[in-house]
Amino acid sequence: MHTATLYLSTVFIWGSTFFAIKFQLGDVPSEVSVAYRFALAAFILMLWCRLRKLPLRFGLKQHLWMLIQGLTLFGFNYILVYWAAADLTSGLIAVIFSTIVLMNIANGALFFGKRPTTSVLAGALVGLVGICLVFLPELAHLDVDNGALQGMLLSLLGTFIASLGNMVSTRNQMASLPVVQTNAYGMAYGAVALGGLALAQGANFTYEASWSYTGSLIYLALFGSVFAFGSFLTLLGRIGAEKAAYTMVLFPIVALGISTLFEGYQWSAESLLGVALVFSGNLLMLMSRKQLARLRQWRHPVRSNAA
Repeated sequence: MHTATLYLSTVFIWGSTFFAIKFQLGDVPSEVSVAYRFALAAFILMLWCRLRKLPLRFGLKQHLWMLIQGLTLFGFNYILVYWAAADLTSGLIAVIFSTIVLMNIANGALFFGKRPTTSVLAGALVGLVGICLVFLPELAHLDVDNGALQGMLLSLLGTFIASLGNMVSTRNQMASLPVVQTNAYGMAYGAVALGGLALAQGANFTYEASWSYTGSLIYLALFGSVFAFGSFLTLLGRIGAEKAAYTMVLFPIVALGISTLFEGYQWSAESLLGVALVFSGNLLMLMSRKQLARLRQWRHPVRSNAA
């Protein structure tokens, strides 16, 4: 699949999951719903591997790395963000989670010695300023009490764990572990871990037999997990963790677009400026060294010495 298609599909699918998750909230505990989601996603991927006759036998060391990827990308990071949602609005969580761009840059340098280019750093910073402007009203009305502080810390920790998961996926792809099978096992491990955590907390494994709950669960498992994570992690292997992570800055914009259509979200001058900055940051992030040099040359053309 073309890189641009992977990028856009990741952004638009994950942007739509914000709306789908609302149908998951109700009688079923959040931990249980997320466990259902990744268990179903793992089943779909395993079935796909069987139908396509993809190899599913791996060594103990390979399974260990799949387990680490599962816990960091399909497990603990999700539940920490869900817990943070009890004290923070979705907008504030989106702002905090978008810092994964900077975390991936730092972790990429730490674990793989990758020095970020000027355009990558500039794009990340411009995008983060833009996403803060988009959610400026929620930031302005933030009451930093103990609950909000706890929510921010949980959200930051969940974001950092997700960034580590990106590094693990990068390492696994460098070790020639296939994305589809790694995701299948990783999601299964994540589902088991979340299920065990739910049991430890005394949660009831109930099920809401409604069209809205079942439909949103299938959508989150098939599109939000199987397709989106497959696209994102393939993208991560192609263009690097720091550039792939910018999708986390873009998909809240898609979520707000859907909210505009179905929930009457009202745009302000600040939010529109923020969107413009987010897209500008995306262009900077994805620009190559040659393209950046051409832009500088266009803005500052070499003057001829001829009279």
